[in-house]
Amino acid sequence: MKKIVSIILAIAMVLTACSALAEDLNAYTLDEIIAKAKEEGHVESVGMPDSWANWGDSWVGLTKTYGIEHTDADMSSAEELSMFKTDATRDIGDIGTGFIQTALDEDLVQGYKTSYWDSVPEWAKGEDGKWMIAYTGCTAFIYNNDICSEPMPTSWEEVRKGSYKLTIGDVVGGATGQGVVIATAYAFGGDINNLEPAYEFWTEMAKAGRIDSGDILLARIQAGEVECGVSWSWNVLTYRDSTPNYKLTVCIPTDGSVMTGYASVISKNSDTPFAAALAREYIFSDDGQINLAKSGALPTRTDVTVPDEYKAFDPSTYANAVPTFSDIAGYTAACEQVSEWWSENIIPLMGN
Repeated sequence: MKKIVSIILAIAMVLTACSALAEDLNAYTLDEIIAKAKEEGHVESVGMPDSWANWGDSWVGLTKTYGIEHTDADMSSAEELSMFKTDATRDIGDIGTGFIQTALDEDLVQGYKTSYWDSVPEWAKGEDGKWMIAYTGCTAFIYNNDICSEPMPTSWEEVRKGSYKLTIGDVVGGATGQGVVIATAYAFGGDINNLEPAYEFWTEMAKAGRIDSGDILLARIQAGEVECGVSWSWNVLTYRDSTPNYKLTVCIPTDGSVMTGYASVISKNSDTPFAAALAREYIFSDDGQINLAKSGALPTRTDVTVPDEYKAFDPSTYANAVPTFSDIAGYTAACEQVSEWWSENIIPLMGN
């Protein structure tokens, strides 16, 4: 009898999961989304830690406004999508633009357009809201003046002439590292269709022992383990402002920076899809967009007024940053090439 009950319960669980997968979140009103999200009570994100783009304030806001509890597991974009395949408790993620097509091709995400859909530019959203870019920024340097004796670099050409190590994080599976490599292609005369200048530069850096094998994390910066880090502008500003024990300087390189954004994606296998949808709703709200701006990111919505105090860089400093949104397919292909090339060519050199 117990065995029969167990089988019945297992079948019920499968049917419940299938029902969740079949939900069309866009068919519900916002009030219905809120009510069902409150019933679910929690949301689990991947790759959206408190220190990245000031997600922390948004998670606090989500809980304060709707009573939805939250946890996050930090990981790369590739790891996020892998998690979507296997773990129904992982509900929402934030992936680099180079991973959007993979998410679609592998049918890993479900749509939710939010009530702010019409004020989000066309380039920042996919069909039915299967992906929505909430914020943008560009490649930037963060330099520890206290542990490096050379002047802070303002260009990749100056980096090439230096002797300090570079910390850029995971290139094989991380959108940040891949974006950094592509930025150097532009710096030395290439582009997404000509990555050879980047390959030449990073081979030179690897042979000189100038690539730090560790990730670019706040804890490492605070511990003085990063000499010259390269990440997105919203990250380096957060790292700088969260590290009072060192004199850190940030800047956008004048000769090679790519402008990109990260896309909000909701797992098709989520067991709390309404809480995930409500989390996205909050992220695109006025408060959510301003929370992102506090980190130095540029909010995507065109009708949100960002207080001057949160405008970290003068707009002119973004002028030379190359946008990746007009050719997401081309940028995706470039990221895939960089990942494969780095694995085959740079990792062996870093191991010697």
